[in-house]
Amino acid sequence: MKKIIFLLPVYNDWESLFKVLNEINSVIKDIQEYQFNCIIVNDSSTIEKPKITKPKNFNSLKIIDMKENRGHARCNAFGLRYINSVESYDYVIVMDSDGEDRPFEIKSLINKINEEPNVSVVAKRVKRSEGAIFQNLYRVHKLVTYIFTGKKINFGNYTCLTKKDIDILSDKPSLWSSFSGSVKKYLAKLNEVDSIRGLRYFGPSKMSLFNLAIHSFSIIAVFKYTVFLRSTFMIILLSFLTKTFGLIAITFQVLIISFNLLIFIVSMRENETAFMKSNENILNEYEITS
Repeated sequence: MKKIIFLLPVYNDWESLFKVLNEINSVIKDIQEYQFNCIIVNDSSTIEKPKITKPKNFNSLKIIDMKENRGHARCNAFGLRYINSVESYDYVIVMDSDGEDRPFEIKSLINKINEEPNVSVVAKRVKRSEGAIFQNLYRVHKLVTYIFTGKKINFGNYTCLTKKDIDILSDKPSLWSSFSGSVKKYLAKLNEVDSIRGLRYFGPSKMSLFNLAIHSFSIIAVFKYTVFLRSTFMIILLSFLTKTFGLIAITFQVLIISFNLLIFIVSMRENETAFMKSNENILNEYEITS
């Protein structure tokens, strides 16, 4: 029987995690062709971890407590590397533990995997739940990403990855900085399922405008050499337009150069040493047996 591991990072939001686990348990109860395991990465929560029980339809549930808080993206990077090195599995479903990745859509991911077992699946965002300002800024992020990288990245963490693809990703330093950017860069073929961004079960969204900016720059930084090349062509083209557009063309050149400097700085988040040694941040790990 093939094995699917759910990878769920959590930081303090235990109430949402419990609801997500219960909903996953309900979704998978009628799926007989897979064995389901779950790994929860506790990102050094400051709220004491409550008692957790293993849902009925999970074959196993493991919790890994981290010594230091590293952030959501790095929990996913650590989790994939950890799973690839110590676990037996066929697929990993990466998802948020706050309800924004709707457990109901797990069936869509698995159905698509059943159609093409050797191709990873991403949950393509067709609708978001945030306010108008955030959604418009998110559209700007996608447009800027496409202009400077040539890549259309319309998915987040919610994915079902094959073991073959995790083998590819598990030693890529960019995974330490951006999950979706690394998936798009290094995986040659991806299938998609439509996904609606859900609302957090408890509390406001943690994706502030500042976090959105960091998220956007981190994705673009994965493709920094492409960005530098495209920017060079843009600057050369604008040089020929300075006689016509004058200060406007020069202003755009300065903005492009500044943007590239910012991308270079953000790309330094790709810390290969920290990623390769991320297992040293484990405080303890244990199985929940009942």
